[in-house]
Amino acid sequence: MEVAGSAASGRTWRIAFLTLRDETLMTSSHTSFLPLLDNLIFSNSSTLITDVSQLPPHEVTSDVMLMLELAVGKTSEGPQDMADTFVKLCHLINGVSHRVGLEMNSSYWTLMLNSLGRMVELFVGKVSTREVQSGNSASIRATIECLETIRCICNTYRRKCSLSDIVQLVKFLLSVVEWSHASLYSPSYSSGNQRCAAESESKIPRDYSLWEVQTIAFSMIGDLFSSFGTSFQVDTWQSTIEVLRKVIDILASKTLLVEDNVRFYTALLDCLHMVLMDPKCSISDHVAGFVAGLRKFFTYGLSDSGRTQTMHPVANNKDNKLISPSLGLTESRKSESGPYRPPHLRKKDGPNILKSEAPVSLSSFEHNSSFVEHMSSDSDYSDSDGSVKNEDGLRSSKARVASIICIQDLCQADPKSFTAQWTMLLPTNDVLQPRNYEANLMTCLLFDPYLKARIASASTLAAMLDGAPSVFLQIAEYKESARHGSFTALSSSLGQILMQLHSGILYSIQRENRRRLLAPLFKILILLISSTPYSRMPVDLLPAVISSLQTRIEAGFPGDQTGLLALAISCLTAALSTSPSSLPLQEMILVEISTGTVETRGKPAILHTIFQYSEQVTSPMISFEALQALRAVSHNYPNVIVACWEQVSTIVYKMLRLTIPEVPRRSWDLHGGNTVGSAVEKVVTAAIKVLDECLRAISGFNGTEDPFDEKLLNEPFGSDCIRTKKISSAPSYGLEDPEIAKYKLKACRSGDKEWSEAIENHLPIVLNHSSPVVRAASVTCFAGITSSVFSSLSKQNQDFILSSSITAAVKDEAPTVKSAGCRAIGVMACFPQISHSAEIITKFIHAAEINTHNQFVSVRITASWALANICDSIRHCISMGLSSDSALIASLAKCALRLTTDGDKVKSNAVRALGNLSRFVQFESNLLNSASSRHSHWLDQMVQAFLSCVTTGNVKVQWNVCHALNNLFQNGTLRLQDMNWAPSVFSILLLLLRDSSNYKIRIQAAAALAVPASIVQYGTAFPDVVQSLEHILENVGSLQNSVPASYQYRVALEKQLTSTTLHVLGLSSATDNQALKDFLIKKATFFEEWFKVLCASLGEISTQSEADSSSNKSQKTEIVCKAIKSLVDLYEAMNHHAIAERFKKLLNSIL
Repeated sequence: MEVAGSAASGRTWRIAFLTLRDETLMTSSHTSFLPLLDNLIFSNSSTLITDVSQLPPHEVTSDVMLMLELAVGKTSEGPQDMADTFVKLCHLINGVSHRVGLEMNSSYWTLMLNSLGRMVELFVGKVSTREVQSGNSASIRATIECLETIRCICNTYRRKCSLSDIVQLVKFLLSVVEWSHASLYSPSYSSGNQRCAAESESKIPRDYSLWEVQTIAFSMIGDLFSSFGTSFQVDTWQSTIEVLRKVIDILASKTLLVEDNVRFYTALLDCLHMVLMDPKCSISDHVAGFVAGLRKFFTYGLSDSGRTQTMHPVANNKDNKLISPSLGLTESRKSESGPYRPPHLRKKDGPNILKSEAPVSLSSFEHNSSFVEHMSSDSDYSDSDGSVKNEDGLRSSKARVASIICIQDLCQADPKSFTAQWTMLLPTNDVLQPRNYEANLMTCLLFDPYLKARIASASTLAAMLDGAPSVFLQIAEYKESARHGSFTALSSSLGQILMQLHSGILYSIQRENRRRLLAPLFKILILLISSTPYSRMPVDLLPAVISSLQTRIEAGFPGDQTGLLALAISCLTAALSTSPSSLPLQEMILVEISTGTVETRGKPAILHTIFQYSEQVTSPMISFEALQALRAVSHNYPNVIVACWEQVSTIVYKMLRLTIPEVPRRSWDLHGGNTVGSAVEKVVTAAIKVLDECLRAISGFNGTEDPFDEKLLNEPFGSDCIRTKKISSAPSYGLEDPEIAKYKLKACRSGDKEWSEAIENHLPIVLNHSSPVVRAASVTCFAGITSSVFSSLSKQNQDFILSSSITAAVKDEAPTVKSAGCRAIGVMACFPQISHSAEIITKFIHAAEINTHNQFVSVRITASWALANICDSIRHCISMGLSSDSALIASLAKCALRLTTDGDKVKSNAVRALGNLSRFVQFESNLLNSASSRHSHWLDQMVQAFLSCVTTGNVKVQWNVCHALNNLFQNGTLRLQDMNWAPSVFSILLLLLRDSSNYKIRIQAAAALAVPASIVQYGTAFPDVVQSLEHILENVGSLQNSVPASYQYRVALEKQLTSTTLHVLGLSSATDNQALKDFLIKKATFFEEWFKVLCASLGEISTQSEADSSSNKSQKTEIVCKAIKSLVDLYEAMNHHAIAERFKKLLNSIL
């Protein structure tokens, strides 16, 4: 009976379509099918739609495809007849698709999209201006039904459709957008009735309009990109972005956006967001256009009368240049939100709710927990936005949020191109004043009445600061008068922007009490601090940042303040870590220390605050962040920390005692799922690092490497441009300031007392800790001791340091601890008192050699670094006349040769070790000396390793090869001219000097070429050396293939080239190579002009002292004279007396 009932229910549909099929077989192919469809199908549409739900889906699908094929594919009627039929067809298919899940395949899908596409094109093309305005067009209704049909079918078919089917759908939807867009903004519509156009832009019906068509289309495109975007090809993505760009460009050209067109704008922006989330190619050509259009939405829906300002501008803020208490940052903070009201009550209250509720003070936040609990609501009437004025305001806020998110997408998709839009999106003045027309991201952050919009602004600002190229903001410079005429330099614009960002962010932090917004604000501030070149900004900017943060920390935070307080202290750490150090900030801290009070000028002292929170053992997160800030003070302001050693020592000792089992830990307030053990471990490690940094500052630690290059010191031309190396592990003493230098000297004298205290009280507690992280941090402390402090310690403390370091490197199983032990060994190996002890050096070598076999590369890197330092230490001992163990030297060479096949970081240290050894070993194999024979045996292996490393290693390896060859050439026992590998070595050096993109490598290559003392040592390579140097000098003005970071070494390279060229020219008179003589005659004019410039430069003022300058000038003159005399002798020997006379005149001019 049920089967019979189902059959009866579908009888009408089956009879109609069976009749249709029979009629189509008997009808001529040239006969119209429209009357047939009208009589059999469309006249009974309502009955058929009701009847279809009882039929099998495959049967219905076949019938629908037949109907589409007849109506669309085999019709030759005029547009009007076709349009009427298509309207009926769309209505029928839409009704059927919502009752039966049509069973599609690729061929059916293609037929469906092609048929509906032809219908939509016809519908949209015949829409009149009046129909667009009134919204009563049947064609538009039919178009919307087509889209709804596709959406309904796609919901079931998309699970088994192919990617090509999805791409077809995207193309169909893009075509719909383009057709409707062309009709909506057609010239006839825009110019034919401008008054109607203006009226339609202010308010347009939404139910059945072309706006609704585009809204549905963009929603579907966004949904497809959300699900399949990662699989789309470049052409599909690019065609979509171009269509979106056209629509956005039209919006950008409009004076005002349509007030009640929120659904369309939101769908458009959500679609753009989905497309930009996975960019397939560069969007640099579209960034500016998108930004211009998206900016229009920053104040969308915020009328002048209805705007609710979340922040009030600072009164009398005419001079908003610096952040200071005078800007009103310490004013009482108020919230714009009333007590929590559920969404259903807000609807009833409507716009009157704001009138009846007064602002809530900070104390209200502390007692109104319901406000915090409901801030994360995801409903349309978000609880996080406080009192909702009306539904339209909430909907318009969604468009603003979507536009800001798209700005963030653009920034993340192409950070480099996006930097050009900073001046469009960020303020250069008056950041605390609302902007009704030229809004920017800071306007949204400060004045938007909806929290989600402000949070989106904060997230976008963070993305901009985080995504900007590292060098972009470093060119920023603040000037009082940045504009010259109508032009403002980019550096000045960026300086103004950074100032305004500081003002706005710090102001927001002072006034804001919502935790969901405060956290992003602190993160923005951390990025802003790390990106700002404070040395090019007003000197009191950084102290103002510190003061503002200090004020906010002391004021406290609503509710559970642990997370926000940790972020605030993290901002302090970032500010204290800026480089170079701030002298005004240093003075501010020194005033605090000198007064010895907890307040300075009525404000809490910064060090007092840091010390206070460092000791909060009940909150490991706060304690950890405060210790990080204390470490930053120690590193950047070492002279300050010298005066605070007692407080620091007490705090660190208190934290280290947490590792003792008897200390209770139940009171620890843990967050983020941390266990008690992990929390203790983090805090203890941070405390040890504070101790390490303080001891380095007090010891005057300046790193283990010689801060000056030895070769440049010996060269009169190179000594003018010596660059001090910055050691990251060394405190920033700031030698340019006499006060800091004075403190440094004081620290060096008193370091033994503090080190003794740390060795006796602090370090024994943690050296045997169960955590390898804690043990590694403890052993790392020994890598910060200096030779002077070590020698002043008692024998017992010295032995403690040595044994602890060696034990960590050899016996500890943890890689981090082994690495720390090797680091300490490498530092102490350079101490004279250590290098003179054969017993200790042997232990050091054993520890380093064992760890070069370790499976972890991090251990091998530090072990090879220690090995290279040991070799350098031995070299210095040999140069002082001490003897060496040949077997020990051989074992070091064997180990270093093995490491040259490791990774680049290990390889560079291995090459440095071999270079140090090659400087002093005996290579004379003809002597009856077995040690010399052994050394000669590995000489060839070493040189081959050097040549291999040049071709396979990175720039650091290549630099070390050049430096190693420099050492090798200085070995007095090496007969360089007799070595068969010598021409290859000179060729490699010339190749690096000519083609390397790194100026530091070129400098070292040129320095190595200047080492051979006679023309005999150059061998057959001498003519190539002279000619190559001349060619490079001739083209020195257009040095190519150089990375930007190398240009700071350009002057040093030119000086070294000059020195090396003068050296080889001074030897040229002894050459018997005719080709070289002819070359020097050919280039006589060039050398003459070059010497003229060089002689003129001898009288230039030097930066050295008067005595040093006089000595340096004398040495330069002597070298230049030797080179000119050599050329004069060569030209006279070749009977070129006229040339010789010209060079004699040059010689007489400087004598």
